[in-house]
Parts: sequence; C-alpha cells; structure tokens
Amino acid sequence: MEYSTIGKEQEISAEGVVYDKGSVYGRLQTLTDKRKARGKRYSLTTLLMIVLLAKLSGADSPTAIAEWGIHHQDEVEALLLIQPKRMPERSTYRRLLAYKVYETEIERMVGEYNQSGERGDICALDGKALLGMLKREDGTSEYALSVYDVQAGKTIAQVEVGSKENEITKAPQAIKLAKIAGKVVTGDALHTQKRLAQTILDEKGDYVFPVKENQSNLYKNIQSLFAPEYPKHGFGKIQADFHQAQKVNKGHGRIEKRTLTTSEMLNTYAAWPGLAQVYRLEREFQWWRKGVCYKTSCEVEFGITSLSRKKAAPMKLLEIRRAHWGIETGSHYRRDVTLKEDATRFIIGNGARVMSNINNLILALIRQSGFLNAAQARRFFAAHLSQAFALLVTPFS
Repeated sequence: MEYSTIGKEQEISAEGVVYDKGSVYGRLQTLTDKRKARGKRYSLTTLLMIVLLAKLSGADSPTAIAEWGIHHQDEVEALLLIQPKRMPERSTYRRLLAYKVYETEIERMVGEYNQSGERGDICALDGKALLGMLKREDGTSEYALSVYDVQAGKTIAQVEVGSKENEITKAPQAIKLAKIAGKVVTGDALHTQKRLAQTILDEKGDYVFPVKENQSNLYKNIQSLFAPEYPKHGFGKIQADFHQAQKVNKGHGRIEKRTLTTSEMLNTYAAWPGLAQVYRLEREFQWWRKGVCYKTSCEVEFGITSLSRKKAAPMKLLEIRRAHWGIETGSHYRRDVTLKEDATRFIIGNGARVMSNINNLILALIRQSGFLNAAQARRFFAAHLSQAFALLVTPFS
C-alpha cells in the first residue's frame, strides 16, 4: 500500500517537486511555453527556477546566471529533481527571456503573487526607464510604470508604457491591476490627472498628488489660496480654515523642516473628482559642518487629496507624501544598484521588460524572507540555497 504525505494545498510537478499551489513554483506552471517541442531539454518552470535561484544568490546577467548554474549543478539537480547532461548556456537564458515567454503573463504572475500576503496602506505610482533595452527610434528610453506598496516593500503591478509621456494613459490600467481598494495612491505631478483620480475613486481608493503648472488653473487657485494676505487699511483678512503640522528631521549633516498646511476652501470651487483638501508643503533645508550652517534651501509644493480631514490631518499627509519616495529607495535604486537592472543589456526582444518583472519578484521574495537589506539577503541565499528554494515553493506569508 502506498501512502502520500502531500498536504491539501500541495501538488507534485512532473519532475517530482512538491510545492504549494500559491507558490512561485506553482504559478510558473501556468505560464505559456512558446518553444517548440523539438530540441526542448528543460521545462520552462525548471529554467525560470534556475534564473530565480541564481538571482536570489547574486547572479544578475545571463552570463552570470549560466555560470552560477554550472558551479551549482549538483545542488540544482537535487532541488529541482533533474538530471541534465549539461546545464543551460548563456544563450538559452537570453532567448528564453527575450522570446520564449509572454511578457504580459510574467507581469500578471508577479503582480498577483506580490499582491498576496500582507499589504500596506500607501501605494506609490512612478515610472522607470529601462536603460538595459535598445533605445527607441527617437533616442528615448523605454519605460515601465509601477505601483509599489511602500510599507510591504513590493511592486504589486507593473505595465509597459513605451515612452514616458504614455504614463498618463497607462496609469489607470496599472491602478486597476493593483487592487488598491482601501489604499492611498501617491504619484508625481505627471499623474495629477482627472481621469486617473476618478479611476482611483472607482477602485475604492484615495489619492494624494502634487500639483504643478501642467494643471495651470488648479495650480494658480491653490497658490492664490495660500498666498500671504496684505489687506488695505480698514479691511480685515478673509477668514481661512487652515490647519497646519510641522516636522523636523536631522541626520547626515542636514536639518530638514517640513511644514504642511491644508484647506477645504476649494472643494466646491475646483472641479476635481473627489477633492477633499488642498495643501501647501514647504521644505526648508540646512546643511551643517563643524557647527556652521554653510548652505540653505527652500522649496514649496502644492497638492490635492481625496482624503478628508477626518481621515488625514496635516501630520498624516506629511507622512503619506514622504512615503512616496519609498518607491525610489525601495524599488528603483535596488533594481539598478543591487540587481544591476540597467547594467544588464537586453537589446533583443522583451528580455529587459521580463527581467524587470523578475527583479520585482526577487525584491518581494527578499522582503518575504524577513530581510530589509537586499544585498545581505543575496549573500545569505548564496550560502543557503535550500532556503532560497523553500521560499519559491511556499506561498507568500
């Protein structure tokens, strides 16, 4: 009599690997393999698992991934239950990522996996140039637009946009994919658009956007509202409803004072979907060295939000607006510096776009494993490959 120790939520692959249904390994099984059957030595899942294990261990380019596979052949064979005559070569990985998988399927798979598990309350929307790709005919870079969960540290949706200007038209699509119900979406001035604001509201979310001259009427109205008043003799000032909060941060030889003032006075005047408050954010900087302030600067930002004062007092808006930059430090910087995304050249097919989604998955897996430092995590997994494998065959916790 045969007995099985497979759990209710587990399955066994054709190679004999036991995995959880919601795991990365399980989701890789759903991807379409565009290769022809003739000459196929490795399953699509096996090849992508090698890529992910190599990426988690510190290998980034197709050359480095191929070399990593050769150096760790015994371990890879034991974990993936394969017995190849030889490990895949560099050209195999380049063709696979560039032509043999559907970019949209990878985007969907990574987004759905990253949306599982715990979610934060703030989502940052921002575009990133894919410098590893061949430039467009007009000399500009290809762009991808991401929705990043700042608190959970993972990209929950990404769409290809082509040129940067297309972020405006593609942003609603990214928001719908990100499932932002109950979340607050932040962006930069390019994303301050009525259509996007309405899409966020339709998806049961809220927005906090800066306003610049690209929305000239709204910008002038907010600027006039917060402008200092100098009434004529005998006339009083117009009564305002301003609320204000201030926060000071010190570190690295710099003092930053941020003052945010809010008002509800434009809610019925400005024709903007869901407008609940407008704000003025002033940032003052001082640079100090040996007890002497040698440089100062000041910048002012105006903005809008669908969050009412009951939901978001000025101090809360300060925190939300500051959190937006988490997509730069937590995602874009790590993809470029730690995972060497821009330095990895993919001038054929969709390789750079597919690799950017894989990098989003790698960063989410690193956070899932409890690491805050991506470089440290990769050194750990390089020495503990079985734990990297376990991360890929269990669901997001």
